[in-house]
Amino acid sequence: MSLRNTWILFAQTVTIALALLFVVSSLRPEWLPRNNHPEVKGPAVSLQESAPNPSVSAQQNSYREAVSRAVPAVVNIFTRKEVKGGRNPLFTDPLFQRFFGDRSNDSAQQLQGLGSGVIVSTSGHILTNQHVIKAADEIEVALSDGRKVRAKVIGSDPETDLAVIQIDSKPVHPIRFGSDSALRLGDVVLAIGNPFGVGQTVTMGIVSGLGRTPGINTYENFIQTDAAINPGNSGGALVDTQGNLVGINTAIFSRSGGSLGIGFAIPASNARKVLESIIATGSVIRGWIGIETSELTPEIAEALKLTAQAGTLISGVVRGGPAEKSGVKPGDILAAISGIAIKDQASTLSLIAALPPGKKAALTLIRNRKEIELLVEVGQRPHPRQ
Repeated sequence: MSLRNTWILFAQTVTIALALLFVVSSLRPEWLPRNNHPEVKGPAVSLQESAPNPSVSAQQNSYREAVSRAVPAVVNIFTRKEVKGGRNPLFTDPLFQRFFGDRSNDSAQQLQGLGSGVIVSTSGHILTNQHVIKAADEIEVALSDGRKVRAKVIGSDPETDLAVIQIDSKPVHPIRFGSDSALRLGDVVLAIGNPFGVGQTVTMGIVSGLGRTPGINTYENFIQTDAAINPGNSGGALVDTQGNLVGINTAIFSRSGGSLGIGFAIPASNARKVLESIIATGSVIRGWIGIETSELTPEIAEALKLTAQAGTLISGVVRGGPAEKSGVKPGDILAAISGIAIKDQASTLSLIAALPPGKKAALTLIRNRKEIELLVEVGQRPHPRQ
């Protein structure tokens, strides 16, 4: 073969090889190595369209819907009370009055208070704390829409520190009651109120305790939360992440007067019972059998030679009361009321309070290490002095 023919054959071979390589590279079979960078088609903005929507992400981490439902029902409460100081004998002196006039009432002072409340009915009923409106001469309610109206007291219950006031202004937006019994430690809650009078404020936290009895009220079953609660929040709403009422903010544990992350709220179910009773009768009707109780400590249980530490110790019996008439004696151990076992002193108070006056209840007692049962006719608990 001539040299010319050899170069022609070589050129043809190279041309065929390049053509085959072009075809194979365009097919891109899976076994060929690929570029690590993704193929971009169309304008660069298409990548942004496939990214998460910032507004959707923000809504997932926001409680704006819950707040928007609850805020119209939460009000600010301002109270005024006139307090007269001691009379200065100098003011009654005729010579003094001749030159300066009668100033015997000049020592009167106006005391102002603030708190929060929650609208709970279309009739304008508002739940708040009893200590917020106690002995107030004038109560003014500021609604979330800017209206300011006078309120009247319907009734109060010092033993739970709850009160019901009412406004005559339309429209109002009552809050929805939630299920506080469904609350568990770690659940997110929101506190809405008027701390320090700065205006309606929302704070967030979790349920950090249930069934707390810090010794503030006679009847206690507090929800503990670390949502910031400060002076002025009293009577405000504790709501769940749906905006439903689960508690009435009542107190804080603080050494400085400000929030330390330990706040207490009355469960909404307890507040609702008080609310309904006050609206119906003007007060709260509770059962009473005339006993005083103490915690059954391990030392007392050992001294009484009890095999089990259950129930509560009856430390006193009111003379002439229902319990004494039925044969209950100091030193008895109250183990159950109407078949419901006694867990502790707090549960004893609640069970007795729930008994309907005029009805009979069965008391299961332990006396001299023997179980006995007595029937007692339930009386009505006397109303405490306010």
